[in-house]
Amino acid sequence: MHLPDMTDYEDTCRQVRFETPENYNFGFDLIDRRAESSDKIACLAVDAPGEAVIRLTFGDLSRSSNRFANVLRELRARRGDLAYVMIARIPAWYDVIIGCAKAGVVAMPATNLLTPKDIEYRINASQARFAIVTDDNAAKVDAVRAACPSLERLIVVPRAAAGSAPRPGWTGLNDAMDAASETFVPDRPTRAGDPLLVYFTSGTTSMPKMVPRDHGYALAHLLTGRYWMDLREEDVHWTLSDTGWAKAAWGVLFAPWQMGAAIVLHDADGFDADLHLRLIARLGVTTFCAPPTVYRMFAQMDLGQYDLGSLRHSLGAGEPLNPEVIKIWEEATGNLIHDGYGQTESINLLANYPALPVRPGSMGKPVPGFDIDVVDDDGARLAPGEIGHIAVRADGAVRPPGLFEGYVDAPGINAQVFRHGWYYTGDTATRDEDGYFWFVGRADDIISSAGYRISPFEVESALLEHPAVAESAVVGRPDTLRGEIVKAYVVLAEGRDPSPELVTEIQDFVKQLTAPYKYPREIEFRPLLPKTISGKIRRVELREEG
Repeated sequence: MHLPDMTDYEDTCRQVRFETPENYNFGFDLIDRRAESSDKIACLAVDAPGEAVIRLTFGDLSRSSNRFANVLRELRARRGDLAYVMIARIPAWYDVIIGCAKAGVVAMPATNLLTPKDIEYRINASQARFAIVTDDNAAKVDAVRAACPSLERLIVVPRAAAGSAPRPGWTGLNDAMDAASETFVPDRPTRAGDPLLVYFTSGTTSMPKMVPRDHGYALAHLLTGRYWMDLREEDVHWTLSDTGWAKAAWGVLFAPWQMGAAIVLHDADGFDADLHLRLIARLGVTTFCAPPTVYRMFAQMDLGQYDLGSLRHSLGAGEPLNPEVIKIWEEATGNLIHDGYGQTESINLLANYPALPVRPGSMGKPVPGFDIDVVDDDGARLAPGEIGHIAVRADGAVRPPGLFEGYVDAPGINAQVFRHGWYYTGDTATRDEDGYFWFVGRADDIISSAGYRISPFEVESALLEHPAVAESAVVGRPDTLRGEIVKAYVVLAEGRDPSPELVTEIQDFVKQLTAPYKYPREIEFRPLLPKTISGKIRRVELREEG
């Protein structure tokens, strides 16, 4: 294993050697080893109002996760059993995830926004034996329990520090942990290829698919933490993510702790922009990662009233940010937002690194150690400027670190995404002469109009710069003359009303920012846009409307 510091991108790419050992367990080989070497702070757990802060060390996490692993053993959990996990951003989430890893139980993190119907689908698709949820979600599981024949054991986790009343048919986490030993001895070493987690995709175009992640995936996030996130042991890192998303595995679990940084865990149901900005100063946050929606909200505020001086490195993920928002954040913090790209199926794949000049709007360059390119349907590499599939070379002697091996029980889909020696991500981009990637859109979102291929994201970015536009989604609508035309669905900013005049004004505005052929020939105003449970716009639903 050789992961040099990045001072020169090309030189780092030549030097990097990532080696996955035969045996690896995140709980024992990372958490317990750090607990043995020091009692460093691992987590700052903040309550919803942002008032109470619990400081957890690696030693605390080691002992509490051992207790939970023993709880699972007491409940006769078997290695390889699946556990549906629906826990908010509270310390118990760590006890459960790390404890499952130690016991060999495969955790399936799920967002707290899921409905009983969503829960039923996930438990039955996975044949989960365990459900481990907070008390505010237990009723959802009870509502579908009879329809989930594989489900045998239920564990309820108190959301509040004061605990909760016993629930019939459920094992209470606190009492079970109190009775469990702080020492846990596994039955055998964990192989790096043993299953660790299962995530469900967000289902933008189909029913959610199961993505298995092994223990080697946790180690592979060394690359995420070292290069894109640029983390150091003295850092206090804060990633804004629900614990049910794979982004939490990146920024609330694996990458920061691989690098020894402390993690902020804030238990809040909604999003209070003012509180988040104040907590950055109070907690001394040095590295910060947020989705584009959050940075756009911040850009609407008077950032001069907040102390953001502790920040040294800011990150964005989910989709590329428009340049205006990047500019506003840089003026307020001195930080350029470094976009990164990856998937539930991978670790970080493309990024803007501190050692490289940031090109606003670009996805950056491949993570050292990966062969990533823009390819056509036949796997041929495309020339700079040509739109194609973002693909990861996957036919070498050693599999790319952290890349999954395929969806569960989906041979047809796996054959589509793994072909010609590449893993096709399902996203499209262009690559410029200097090797920077530029996002175009999901492969099935590209609009073909009068011979032009148009990126929905580019049009949406232009729309968002108009002061009347709060949110937008762009799709292709069938047209007899052009094949497709660009149609925009727009949610207006507060205080703005729809009108034919506003349609014309927005169309003219977009023509000034992009090539004229890309402007939306139709604009429809909507109060809301259809989204997945993870907040991603379901363009497929808009396309189906015709």
